[in-house]
Amino acid sequence: MSISAEDYRYMADALRLARLGLYTTDPNPAVGCIIVNLEGEVVGQGWHERAGMLHAEPLALLQAGAAAADATAYVTLEPCSHHGRTPPCADQLIQAGIKRVVYAAEDPNPIVSGAGAQRMRAAGIEVDGGILASEADELNRGYVQRMVTGRPWVRSKIAVSLDGRTALANGESQWITGEQARADVHRWRACSSAVLTGSGTVLADDPSLNARPEGISHFTQPLRVVLDSGLRTPVTAKLFQTEGPVLICHCSDDSLRLDALTAKGAELLRVPGHGPGEVALESMLEKLAERGINDVWLEAGALLNGAFLNDDLIDELIVYQAGSILGDSSQGMFGIEPLKSMKARKQFDLTDVCRIGDDVRLTWRPELKKSA
Repeated sequence: MSISAEDYRYMADALRLARLGLYTTDPNPAVGCIIVNLEGEVVGQGWHERAGMLHAEPLALLQAGAAAADATAYVTLEPCSHHGRTPPCADQLIQAGIKRVVYAAEDPNPIVSGAGAQRMRAAGIEVDGGILASEADELNRGYVQRMVTGRPWVRSKIAVSLDGRTALANGESQWITGEQARADVHRWRACSSAVLTGSGTVLADDPSLNARPEGISHFTQPLRVVLDSGLRTPVTAKLFQTEGPVLICHCSDDSLRLDALTAKGAELLRVPGHGPGEVALESMLEKLAERGINDVWLEAGALLNGAFLNDDLIDELIVYQAGSILGDSSQGMFGIEPLKSMKARKQFDLTDVCRIGDDVRLTWRPELKKSA
């Protein structure tokens, strides 16, 4: 069967359903499913809400009941073909008598990729893939990256003045942007797997790093990660006074500090270093991916932002820019070595501009990643 305009319309509806799970599905991808009968009527719909709960396809099948026979299922991700916490969705679509399955993106999970479509075709189901695939991949950018590269998608959030400064020379930075921009940050935190900062930020600002999104009642608190090579995080930090897990990544042998932080409820993770007292960032990200971390929301100072930039580990820059001037003596965005030529500069591509209150949110991606 040829792809029709109706196929795109129903898939767009399935993607809207999938977005309902963005704050709760982690570490699973957000997936939506719509079942349409031969008369073009939607007889069932569902979206995956939380890991361990029913996937989008069986939820839509439950709603459709007997009407699923000879119907078309629109799914934003290739139906799974393996036994995990729930039975394979491909098998359930087969058993329900679905005649055709249209999916958006192929599942990048190597134990699924292509197998679900193959199983359904072998059972006589007509299968079409790739409908709005880029939109579906974008919805689960972190999951896709973790499956393909073995590390999470890193978004670096930076609040800056009009002249690109992040703090005064004395370190004062609260607040460069307005309340609406800060509220937007909490929504981003809430749909991230982890919020990452450095021990310098903990010492300077004493942040809680938890998510407090307005108007969102159901969300999963992100893992709060502190990159702290020398275990400088104080046991009195606000991190330990708010609910939610704290992971401290280090490369220290200080048993007294290790014991003190563990007693406060922190989990300590030793990470290989590529220099004396310096955690290797890529190794740290790989260890986070092994824990099912899809998206990392980086909120750090110029030194750590510069380290991520130098190692080409920033996948996306979320820059909140205010209409104020702080002057050239104030602190910049990235602590990097002076460039010797313009050829050495890091180039980013602007992918989105959004006004939020009195501020502007700019989204940038490295040029090599803009079509990823």
